[in-house]
This record gives sequence, C-alpha cells and structure tokens, in this order.
Amino acid sequence: MAGNRDRFSTFSTATRLKQLGERTAAHVYRSQSRRQVRRSRLTGRAALLVLVLCTLVVALAYPMRQYVSQRAEIAEQQRDAVTARDRLERLRDEKARWQDDAYAEQQARKHLHFLRPGEIGYVMTDPGAEAAERHRTGQAGPNRPWYSNVWDGVDKADRPGD
Repeated sequence: MAGNRDRFSTFSTATRLKQLGERTAAHVYRSQSRRQVRRSRLTGRAALLVLVLCTLVVALAYPMRQYVSQRAEIAEQQRDAVTARDRLERLRDEKARWQDDAYAEQQARKHLHFLRPGEIGYVMTDPGAEAAERHRTGQAGPNRPWYSNVWDGVDKADRPGD
C-alpha cells in the first residue's frame, strides 16, 4: 500500500503543480490582456484629448493675439489721450497768459529786446560765443543783418557735407 500511496501522492502533487501552472498562466494571460485593453483605451483617450487641445490652441491663437495687440493699442491710445489733455491744458494756460498785456510786453522785451521810449537797452555779448560764431560762419554774427544769418543757415542746411 505504501507504494500505492507514493504513486498517488506523486500523482496528485504533479497534477496539482500542473493545475497551478495552468491557473497561473491563465491569470498572467488575463492580466496581460487587461493591461493591453486598458493601455489601448487610455491611449485613445489621451490621443483624443491631445487632438482636442491642439485644435483649441490653433483655433484660439489668432483671436488671442489680436486681443492682446488691441489691448496694447488701447493702452497706448489712452496714454496719448492723457498727454494730449495735458498739452491742451498747457496751451490754454499759455493762451490765457497771452491775453494779459503785461505778459505780452514782458515776452516782447525778453525775446525781441523791445524798449519803451526813453529807455536805454544794453546787449551783453560773450567773447567766447562771438569767436565761436565767427569760426562757424566765417563772419561776426551781430555785425551782419539778421536776414543774412537766416539765408546762410538755409544754404548750410541744403549742403550735404556740413
């Protein structure tokens, strides 16, 4: 009987191992097929998601660029408007000042060297400036009539080398 029992236990162990191997192989095969199914399903979703995102980026790129450039242009126009408003205020103030006869007289005395009857005017010249003017024009500026100086300036502006 002992021989029969050894044969039976050997047979049953071999059978058990074989069945265990088959179950393990089936389990591994099932898990691999599940992974492949999952991978392919996940890859399809990921591909669709990437495709949708790329489409959105392409579709929205130009409008976003236009939006940003228009916002920058609006900001620049607002800065220009503020600058123009400030300049307008300065010009209105200057116009109001020019309406005053005392201011007009002050400016005429300052810039045009006007004098009232009976006043004596003095013009102070800088010798260094006079020498520089003589070197620049070739003649003394104060000794020439004003229109000669203007005409020489126009002639010099026309010459490309000067």
